Amino acid sequence: MNHQYDVLILGSGAAGLTLALELNRKLKVAILSKENFKDGSTYQAQGGISAVLGSDDSFKDHINDTINAGAGLCIKHVVKHVVEKAPAAIERLIKLGVTFTKDHNDDYHLAREGGHSKRRVIHAKDKTGKKLENTLLRAVKSRKNLVLFSRHIAIDLLSGLKLGATKNQALGAYVLDIKQDKVVVFKAKMVVLATGGASKVYLYSSNPDGSTGDGIAMAWRLGAKIANMEFNQFHPTCLYHPHAKSFLLTEAIRGEGGRLLLPNGTRFMHDFDPRQELAPRDIVARAIDHEMKRLGVDNVYLDISFKGKEFIKKHFPTISRQVKKFGFAMHKEALPVVPAAHYTCGGIKTDLNGKTSVDGLYAIGECAYTGLHGANRMASNSLLECLVFAKAAADDINARIDLAAIELDIPPWDDSQVSDSDEMVVVSHNWDEIRRFMWDYVGIVRTDKRLARAKNRIELLRQEIQDYYSNFKVHYHLLELRNLAQIAELIIDSALNRKESRGLHYNLDYPQTNKKASNTVLQKSFSELL
Repeated sequence: MNHQYDVLILGSGAAGLTLALELNRKLKVAILSKENFKDGSTYQAQGGISAVLGSDDSFKDHINDTINAGAGLCIKHVVKHVVEKAPAAIERLIKLGVTFTKDHNDDYHLAREGGHSKRRVIHAKDKTGKKLENTLLRAVKSRKNLVLFSRHIAIDLLSGLKLGATKNQALGAYVLDIKQDKVVVFKAKMVVLATGGASKVYLYSSNPDGSTGDGIAMAWRLGAKIANMEFNQFHPTCLYHPHAKSFLLTEAIRGEGGRLLLPNGTRFMHDFDPRQELAPRDIVARAIDHEMKRLGVDNVYLDISFKGKEFIKKHFPTISRQVKKFGFAMHKEALPVVPAAHYTCGGIKTDLNGKTSVDGLYAIGECAYTGLHGANRMASNSLLECLVFAKAAADDINARIDLAAIELDIPPWDDSQVSDSDEMVVVSHNWDEIRRFMWDYVGIVRTDKRLARAKNRIELLRQEIQDYYSNFKVHYHLLELRNLAQIAELIIDSALNRKESRGLHYNLDYPQTNKKASNTVLQKSFSELL
């Protein structure tokens, strides 16, 4: 079955839905979610969106804080562009109906998080993502030109080169309709990747299960430039409990005075950074990792109980209720925490309009590398990036869509030479092995020896997975595994290329930071694309 659209959007979080709403209403737009529409990272986001809204704040301060957190790799004009567009992005959300939290003066309450010198994080209590996703979805469903497809996972982007075109261009995608268990074709004049990050490549992650780097892997196979994949942010504070799967304890807890403690109850962040608990995430995560390894303990503790029950109930009602399910009273005790993979700072290289190096292909949100985050992302700049680049990409598509053409015939998916697999245990075993060796060898602290071991393992596993992919019918979990293996290789190759320690990439063999900052950019050769 073939579908024909003007614009194909892969991903239904803040980036994808915002872009859809900004597109010309005359355009026919398909929005695909590989799971259900509320299963992505946006819905789970607790903290908020950073923007200069307070009278004591300034664009200059927000720009400087972002650049400082980025450890020398932020692109200054990109940071300036995003920061200056932030207030207008927030205003659009308010007009859509997002109800942000207000203080006793009826002004919007602004939180302060790690890396920020001022209070500038606007939020909806501690469930900003839920409010944002619900509001965007409601608006999208009201537009007749926007068509939503749940449980549809893209297999690969349609390559103009492989279909006889003279240039590399994206023409749509082969997509597995999970509900019908069949592969369909989505043809489009423009393709937008808003597929989120890749933190599920690690054993411990704060991300939903779908964060397997699908968009980045597909863009790489199509020939797009990929940048800075070695910079994987580990959130310092995920709840440590056997049944608390991926439960993040928001940065705002430390922003409101939360203290990190060793098992004996003493604080330790003053030994690592004068900003203590408000230091950027890479510093806090490394400090926790160091103390856990030094003491041989499984976790440290995060304590805000001294603020009292009413304060916690007002500021962190959702988190308080959630941790109570696991037997913790947030107003009475410190919570056990560990770092976990949280955000992919690298990704598909784009310009200020979200355009990639492949014609007709855009990337926005966490799957993109824009230059905003550099070697480390400052808290609550992620949703902001989604909103600003979604608007820019939509404006660019609106202006260029009439120039796009898709005249090539797209052959149907051919699965006549493959069979059903009766050994899905291979997929689950490989999935587990990748995530374990990535955690052990390519985690918070790295060495050349560990990276070399990881490189050897991923080369063998990728061949095994490709053989499996070639011989059996495509399956949801097999597609994710294939993408996850590709992401692991991109991270390892990027990490091996960086002979220094900077931001989120810390290598014991190269503890110094080079005087000249440079990006790691990977790209396939032309011959590899044919």
